[in-house]
Amino acid sequence: MDFITVIDYIGTFAFAISGIRLASAKHFDWFGAYVVGFVTAVGGGTMRDLMLGYSHPFWMDNIGYLLVSGSALLFCIILRRYVVRLNNTFFIFDAIGLGLFTVVGVEKSIAVGQPMWVGIIMGTMTGAAGGMFRDIFINEVPLIFRKDIYAIACVLGGMIYWVCLKMHLTTEMTGLITAISVIVIRVLAVHYNICLPCLRAEDDLESKK
Repeated sequence: MDFITVIDYIGTFAFAISGIRLASAKHFDWFGAYVVGFVTAVGGGTMRDLMLGYSHPFWMDNIGYLLVSGSALLFCIILRRYVVRLNNTFFIFDAIGLGLFTVVGVEKSIAVGQPMWVGIIMGTMTGAAGGMFRDIFINEVPLIFRKDIYAIACVLGGMIYWVCLKMHLTTEMTGLITAISVIVIRVLAVHYNICLPCLRAEDDLESKK
């Protein structure tokens, strides 16, 4: 099993937990929570593969992604006292999945001969789109559309990946540096309440004067 596959599985597990954690807050049943977790884990990668011209998404070639998502559900059920009840569980696993999937998206784009700028877009999509589907499924405004530093963390991670390539670092080192950078950017943005400015309508601006 190569390095990218390993981090893809770990990212799948982490993102599935983030989806299941939010589904539990909405009182979904076990099957509904599994569906949310699975879609969270594979949604971004599915969009990436279709846009890169693959004949079908990656998870249709390997039942492992279904099993990893199932193990995430089992993990949440067995350890629900710690996973479901802790308020920061979703954030921790979401940040981990965001970082790892950014690496997978960039790497898979480069592997099929796409330029780096496409790789950054695909890395961002792989990292952020699954969370978008998750939020839609649970009837929340997606994080990617809020002022949170979310997709921007993936973009910055993609740029860091490019810098690491220019430095001729190994694939493993590049992936680790990129993933950790995305996770740290996300954590620091939330901790220090760093966010993008909102786009306000002219009427809203006038009302604040």
